[in-house]
Amino acid sequence: QEAHPAVCSHSRRAQLRLCLERLKGLVPLGAAAGRHTTLSLLTRARLHIQKLEDQERRALHQIEQLQREQRHLQRQLEKLGMERVRIDSIGSSLSSERSNSDRGESLCWGMASERPGH
Repeated sequence: QEAHPAVCSHSRRAQLRLCLERLKGLVPLGAAAGRHTTLSLLTRARLHIQKLEDQERRALHQIEQLQREQRHLQRQLEKLGMERVRIDSIGSSLSSERSNSDRGESLCWGMASERPGH
């Protein structure tokens, strides 16, 4: 059983009208939101899609820049952490050397005071 061509074209037109109504709800129409021709609605939809694509491209570019900056800052942080460990290590060995030399000096002073003739 074949459908009558007039019924098919009628349901097709109804389907197109429904899609155009949905499109009107998705596309910002501004002050001229009244009656639009199919061509003007499709033109506005195309321009809106291009605008969204441009925004997406800019957002992706910004994400890439921020990721590069984050990686750079992460490397700097790691480098500072390694320098801090090295400085802490140097500081603790200097502190250890000072305490050894302090003890050595006091031992020398102690020995000097115990020497006969002084």
